[in-house]
Amino acid sequence: MSRTVGTVSRGIRAPIIREGDNLIDIVTQSVLDAAKEDGFAIRDRDVIAMTEAIVARAQGNYATVEQIAADVRAKLGGGTVGVVFPILSRNRFAVCLRGIAMGCRKIVLQLSYPSDEVGNHLISLDALDEKGVDPYRDVLSLTKYRELFGYEKHTFTGVDYVEYYEQLIKDAGAEVEVIFANDPRAVLEYTKDVLTCDIHTRERSKRLLKAAGGERVLGLDDILTAPVDGSGCNPYGLLGSNKATEEQVKLFPRDAQPLVEAIQKELLDKTGKHVEVMVYGDGAFKDPVGKIWELADPVVSPAYTAGLEGTPNELKLKYLADNDFGHLSGAELRDAIAGAIRKKDGDLKGKMVSEGTTPRRLTDLIGSLCDLTSGSGDKGTPIVYIQGYFDNYTTE
Repeated sequence: MSRTVGTVSRGIRAPIIREGDNLIDIVTQSVLDAAKEDGFAIRDRDVIAMTEAIVARAQGNYATVEQIAADVRAKLGGGTVGVVFPILSRNRFAVCLRGIAMGCRKIVLQLSYPSDEVGNHLISLDALDEKGVDPYRDVLSLTKYRELFGYEKHTFTGVDYVEYYEQLIKDAGAEVEVIFANDPRAVLEYTKDVLTCDIHTRERSKRLLKAAGGERVLGLDDILTAPVDGSGCNPYGLLGSNKATEEQVKLFPRDAQPLVEAIQKELLDKTGKHVEVMVYGDGAFKDPVGKIWELADPVVSPAYTAGLEGTPNELKLKYLADNDFGHLSGAELRDAIAGAIRKKDGDLKGKMVSEGTTPRRLTDLIGSLCDLTSGSGDKGTPIVYIQGYFDNYTTE
């Protein structure tokens, strides 16, 4: 072990991306410029990652509230529609909700409680216990909810999302009724036409609703899957979209696989090094104060090169140090651990020596690292360059 630095994650500054920009050239040159300025060398198996936002922006993958409304009206009839399990987010859902409401006469808004799917809390578990409410069974009207819990505001945003969404729907010209329930089928007491807005549980919600008598049952992933009046589109529909303006959303990027492969080839041509390339969205990590899980995109990475497929295959060093080589120290311990790493099996799944080594996909792990590195504000680093991710204790 001669090298003293392991994994390094660098945020790479880039120009502000506009529709039609050539990301192959921009990403490649931004990385090469950063390497020259900061004095690092491009190495085989380095990782270049770019945020989904710049990919979608370069594609011009946008939709207006009118285009959302038109698709909702065409697919759900324009009458009374149940909007089930939306996440509580002005950035992620408010503009979508406005478009949905513009395409309906009335919205029955069903909110999960005590929190939404990604961890934004309306109320605390302690408050449920105190009031004797069973979130698995009890369906609450808005009146009952206010009677029990009053006007709770989000820890960080200071927004009462119940009031905010209710007023947003009214301002869009639709009637609104709000209920609170964690079984998607509760909405069928009010309407058989349902738009389920959950992200990672959407297929289950649709299945339950259809089996219980739902007639027109769709998810956000069924809206804007094809262009409407010149809009953008995505196989995930509205899932993964973000607010662009008060009148428009930026959709999740589409058809990004050729992009990551082209950047990989461009770097190989210019440097002779084989790097991996991916597009990343939200990572997956829980905030201990706000309790949000992040992960509001349908996947962490919608496109990545082949070398990022799979999961880590790593030994737990502290397990080796405390168990197999607990009698050793110093250079003997170092050499014994290095020898174990060199001889490790190609598949350590289920073996005690790998227990606790984060059983997640590589793209999810790296995407979470990238999301934390680039941030979501004004850092101006939509490209992340990672070195040493695939190194281990024996790498020189």
